[in-house]
Amino acid sequence: MGEQELQNLKYPIGQFESPKTISKEHIENWIATLEQFPNRLENLVKNLSDEQLDTAYRPDGWTIRQVIHHLSDSHHHSYTRFKWTLTEENPVIKPYYEARWAALNDAKSAPIQMSLNHLKAIHFKLVYLLKTLSDNDLNKYFIHPDTNDKVILKKNIGIYAWHSNHHFAHIENLLRRKGW
Repeated sequence: MGEQELQNLKYPIGQFESPKTISKEHIENWIATLEQFPNRLENLVKNLSDEQLDTAYRPDGWTIRQVIHHLSDSHHHSYTRFKWTLTEENPVIKPYYEARWAALNDAKSAPIQMSLNHLKAIHFKLVYLLKTLSDNDLNKYFIHPDTNDKVILKKNIGIYAWHSNHHFAHIENLLRRKGW
């Protein structure tokens, strides 16, 4: 497999690129993506067998099952980061080792329904919160310790809308390639 083909499998919708100026329309569209994502994902994977769920979306990549559990873990972290930022002064967030989490048994072998249910719950809470934020709230930021970047909350909404679509595309493209 060529390097470009592997990059296309890794980033089927490209990497996140934030607009220079984040408009109210951007935010509304990103929130709508987050609101619809759990049901879109569940509809995409609801008829897959365990064998299909345990298929990697790319060489040396996670299985569909691991991707679904990763989404649950990651979006839970995102929700917590929003809450920290809204209740603390420019917090330094705690990163986590995604690959190590994906290697744990709850990601490698657990039924996906628990993470699908968790995504529905966490997105319901997240979207409710996001729709109530003021411009002042949206401009608050946290600091990511790996890069020392200041991540403004309105940009983080876009990051997680992209993250949803990014992993959805991993699964959707695999299903298409396999004819499932």
